[in-house]
Amino acid sequence: MLITDKAAADVTCSLLQTILLLGVLALSTAVDAHPGPAGADLARQLHHQPGGSPSVWPPALTWAALNATSGGRLIRPTPPGVVCHPSAPGFPTATNSDPQQSCADVAAQWTTMEFHRASPVSPMWNQYANDTCLPDPGAPCSAAGYPAYVLDADSADVVKLGVDFARTHNIRLNVKSTGHDYQGRSTQPGSLSIWIHRLQGYTTQLDAKKGFKPRGCHSAIPGASVTALGGTQMGMLYEGLDRLGYAVVGGGSRGVGLGGYITGGGHSILAPRFGMAADQVLEMEVVTAAGQVVVANECQNQDLFWAMRGGGGSTFGIMTSVTMTAHPTPKIVSYDAFFGTLDVTSPRVPDMFGYILSQFPALDSKGIAGYASFSPALNYSIPGSSSSSSSSSGVNTEVLVAGGSLIFILVGEQDPAAMSAIMDPILNHLIASSNSPSNTSDPEFPSGLFSPAPPTVKAYDSFYSWFRAGHDDPSPAGGNMFVGSHLLDAKALGDRARLSEAYRTFASTGGTGYLVIGKGGRNAKPRGGGNAVNPSFRRAVSHSTNGIDFEPLNPAARAQALVDLNKKLQPLRDLAPDMGSYVNENNPAEPDWQHSFWGENYARLLSIKRRLDPHDVFWCHPCVGNDRWEERGYRLCRKGSA
Repeated sequence: MLITDKAAADVTCSLLQTILLLGVLALSTAVDAHPGPAGADLARQLHHQPGGSPSVWPPALTWAALNATSGGRLIRPTPPGVVCHPSAPGFPTATNSDPQQSCADVAAQWTTMEFHRASPVSPMWNQYANDTCLPDPGAPCSAAGYPAYVLDADSADVVKLGVDFARTHNIRLNVKSTGHDYQGRSTQPGSLSIWIHRLQGYTTQLDAKKGFKPRGCHSAIPGASVTALGGTQMGMLYEGLDRLGYAVVGGGSRGVGLGGYITGGGHSILAPRFGMAADQVLEMEVVTAAGQVVVANECQNQDLFWAMRGGGGSTFGIMTSVTMTAHPTPKIVSYDAFFGTLDVTSPRVPDMFGYILSQFPALDSKGIAGYASFSPALNYSIPGSSSSSSSSSGVNTEVLVAGGSLIFILVGEQDPAAMSAIMDPILNHLIASSNSPSNTSDPEFPSGLFSPAPPTVKAYDSFYSWFRAGHDDPSPAGGNMFVGSHLLDAKALGDRARLSEAYRTFASTGGTGYLVIGKGGRNAKPRGGGNAVNPSFRRAVSHSTNGIDFEPLNPAARAQALVDLNKKLQPLRDLAPDMGSYVNENNPAEPDWQHSFWGENYARLLSIKRRLDPHDVFWCHPCVGNDRWEERGYRLCRKGSA
């Protein structure tokens, strides 16, 4: 039978409707996790426009079409804690009763970063989902704090589909890789979330003479390089490149994803030798707000290339791949030391913090990198000891100590004696006669106040061999916590009295001083003549961080935690008022965050944002150009709208 054009069109339309109907059925069964927003709840998940009239939530057929065109990659996610709430309203009973995971299983994994990394929606810290479905049967559970849909992207084309869909239908857009985000930018309620967790893998070009030729450029850049997909995690890169004799500048945890890390700038224990992570980038592939898959390098899309290296994630586009310099893996000598005092009320404890930080400029000049962590009150188990008459010999005793740990490395060195010659005098100055007879009359720290464990000084053949030997930051997660930070220059670190006084407040509940910038970070020569990394990093010696835990489901405690954290940070801001802080290790309440995170770069970043994303397809807080919108409860509304 001859089919006319009209008949053919009718058949095609009928087939399309059938396919979409099947897609709807599939979406509502195989991947459905909770009922979609309905009635008034629909509108609140959408961008609100001037005049107060929200957009119309796409119907099921439209979502089914996205599912079909993406190859079945659309998910309607279940909050991961729902297994602990079998009677929670709005969730099918079958959904709440996962035979593969019990409530006890989920609760046991909840404080591990691995659990949240593997979830399409779960953030690193509970408050960023507004505590809406904790693994506690006694707590409330709803999907209100989570994305409404997730596009499980396995290619740049699928990422593009998600961006186009959100832009076309005016839907709030979210981007999640691992969820390793102290600012909560990887989860937004009621959004379409693009999950790039499966965008992992890499290729290498290790012929240093051949180098890497950026697309559109006339000449190659000498040296080895690695091209990795945007969701690739540090552990995969570290381990794979180590087998080839190479390393990259990366994060302190194997579960950190490249996308958010690089777009925030990326400090590293290797930065003092090679520069920050953003300084290593030779080229990117980016999906823009317009839905274009573009190449950004020093020869094309130069403004985007500049902004994406330090200007913050979820703002200018989604990085689907990156090419960065690979370095022959350096040999490393490490120095790990632990020390403490039972006299937790001693006024010398803050002086100890200040003293160690004051040594950072000298260590920095010698190429030392690492971390110094402090605690004014830490439960410590002393094996086979007795601190009271009721304790018997051979039984571990819990005592309260004030002290800290030093974890430092010397890159490119393999002589432990060289490292000890640099570090031992610092430790000996603290512990006085405990370790060095020459210090028995030390006027600053009385003999015996700080008692150390013998330092461990060890040589490693490669960066990764050091990293996997107990130096992978486990990245705690699954609690309620805000983090703050501030950068300090040599001038601030040279004022011992003010430094000690500042740390008396800042580290009153613990803190960490990072020596992760160095000459490599300060003297970096990024491709294209520069990047958007906070200019304060180019003057900084140290990066100090702190955090405050608070009770979940307690708005007053949450608000107070931000107040208290701000008070802790203020002495460091007063000590170095022009230094700012690190966007990837901070909180959404940082005062004057535009200047604090980006300094004089903010004006250019804002100009690029307005030009490349005039309709704010990408929005997060605190992120460049977000000032035209505000969150009202779970809604994202344009300022001035009803």
